[in-house]
Amino acid sequence: SEFRLLGFSEVSHLNPLLFVILFSLYILTLMANTVIALTINGDNTLHTPMYFFLTQLSCLDICYLSVVVPKILENLMMGSIAISKTGCAMQMFFFLFFGVAECFLLAVMSFDRYVAVCYPLHYIIIMNSRVCKSLVAGTYICGTAVGLVHTIITFTLPFCGLAINHFFCEIQPLLELLCDNTSPSEIQVIVVAVFAIVVPFLFIIYSYIRIISTILKMSAAESQRKAFSTCSSHLLVVILFYGTASSMYLRPKSSYSASVDKLLSLSYTVVTPLLNPIIYSLRNEEVKQALKK
Repeated sequence: SEFRLLGFSEVSHLNPLLFVILFSLYILTLMANTVIALTINGDNTLHTPMYFFLTQLSCLDICYLSVVVPKILENLMMGSIAISKTGCAMQMFFFLFFGVAECFLLAVMSFDRYVAVCYPLHYIIIMNSRVCKSLVAGTYICGTAVGLVHTIITFTLPFCGLAINHFFCEIQPLLELLCDNTSPSEIQVIVVAVFAIVVPFLFIIYSYIRIISTILKMSAAESQRKAFSTCSSHLLVVILFYGTASSMYLRPKSSYSASVDKLLSLSYTVVTPLLNPIIYSLRNEEVKQALKK
């Protein structure tokens, strides 16, 4: 009925230092995303579809981070810690739920930029309030579906081990503990990864091909610069998030390494949520003006 999270047992002498670093990053990330969300909600000039989606991204980052980091901090303080099977299943579900929702939200944000650049005169009509809310609801529905399916299938299989060589209930370390042949479960991970990572990413690539094509047709250099600047922040966030997620879930089992897995997990659970608000605030004049106000 219980698992043990081994955490950073191989470098346990560094636990106090890691605790201070991760706790500082956690507080900083919570503050940065909260400030972005409150700034957008408090400034009427930012009540547009793009900033509505940015608020949703900040909220997802806060939730996504909070599913994982408290357990990491507990692990660093206590060493290896126990987690109930139910608690582990819930952590996996919410981790997948928020992670997949963010994947699809980034695709929705690319669609928003596509409409803004390619159909500027119809932007307000196409991206009305009802459409924006429906798109966000769709991202949460996809996250719920993937989280439920993955968690239910994984936790109905028998486990032959109790020690999870990770700092939270990640998919790959749990598959290592299954008694039966893990090939079907590995195929399941790949199928889910294709749906949750590759499909939105292909949509983003298509959107940016159309966006770049439209921008290059603009005659005025200033118009081109403005159009590129509205998309560059989102593109940087996409590269950060999808780069780490794909290297985690789309690589073959033969290349699996517990230490590499932990490093990649830290990058997309801790570093990326911190960089998102920094990228959007530093590269966006409207957000900087709102923050000053």
